[in-house]
Amino acid sequence: MLDPVIIGFDRALRTLFATSSTTRRVPGEECPEPALSLNERAHAGALMRINHAGEVCAQALYQGQAITCRDPAIRRALETAAYEETEHLAWTEQRIDELGARKSLLNPLWYLGALSLGVFAGKLGDATNLGFLAATERQVEAHLNHHLSELPVDDVKSRAIVHQMKLDEISHAETAVRLGARELPPQVVAVMRLAAGLMTRTAYYV
Repeated sequence: MLDPVIIGFDRALRTLFATSSTTRRVPGEECPEPALSLNERAHAGALMRINHAGEVCAQALYQGQAITCRDPAIRRALETAAYEETEHLAWTEQRIDELGARKSLLNPLWYLGALSLGVFAGKLGDATNLGFLAATERQVEAHLNHHLSELPVDDVKSRAIVHQMKLDEISHAETAVRLGARELPPQVVAVMRLAAGLMTRTAYYV
């Protein structure tokens, strides 16, 4: 009974405090570091801090969903998506360092909130669980599209990372739909959008 708790606690500590690693090539790593102004560098760093905080939330969300998921096939799909999100965590963390920025100071709070949401979603049944996943990934896709329009044009390294993240998020949403995701009520999606907006606006600065 204690094993899942210990594993989950270890995953939380690794997500929040350890340096993340990736087995995939970091998108844009072959590109030279762009010559950005101080304002452009600060803005890009803040946007990548938001993306990193989003990946922290993704880890917690998938962990919570997997805890309460009933179907082994769906649980494996969640674990696969969580692994890819770990790579995103490493990419954004590396880019934050390169830009001379810092990670969000509120990452533990984002993690706890997303973990609670994941557990709650899983309790509602696998179809609703997958519906939360699909809705979340669609919102992340829209958010990443916005960042692609906001990032400095010359910051090809950050843009390459965000572009690949977007492609992965689209794939995750499609997987959820293929596995039987139930469409969430518009009111629930609207609340999720408000919560995500609060997180992104706060993480830009804190």
